[in-house]
Amino acid sequence: MRKGCTPLLYGCRVQFILVRLFSTFLFAVATLGFATPQAQASSGCTSASYYGTPQDGYGYSSGKLITASGERFYPNQLTTAHRTLPFGTKLRVVNQHNGKSVIVRVNDRGPFVSGRGLDLSYGAFRTISSPSYGVVSVCYTTV
Repeated sequence: MRKGCTPLLYGCRVQFILVRLFSTFLFAVATLGFATPQAQASSGCTSASYYGTPQDGYGYSSGKLITASGERFYPNQLTTAHRTLPFGTKLRVVNQHNGKSVIVRVNDRGPFVSGRGLDLSYGAFRTISSPSYGVVSVCYTTV
């Protein structure tokens, strides 16, 4: 008997097939949105920042960068990054300090900074606040 195989699984081939089936099942469950209750959240209040100013020099303005959803990133589009909401989800984001709002579409993952729940595109952030603030308190709901 080969190392790593168990007699209960009747050989390595069956063990490989079972592990492969189980990992495929876990991947399918995670991508369908059943992974966590937080992924089903449709509203909340959090801190929001922005990314991708046209002057950054990272290729933002030319559309060279690709988001996690596979589409090109343009900083003046009204889009946002969220850790768990499905791509294409539309959110109404309201600045808690001045009441200004914007409707954005989730097309990226992030933010990856503790305490922040949304990463707005430069254009979306500019609609609700001055970019000089950098981070603002917002509430969001699905539309």
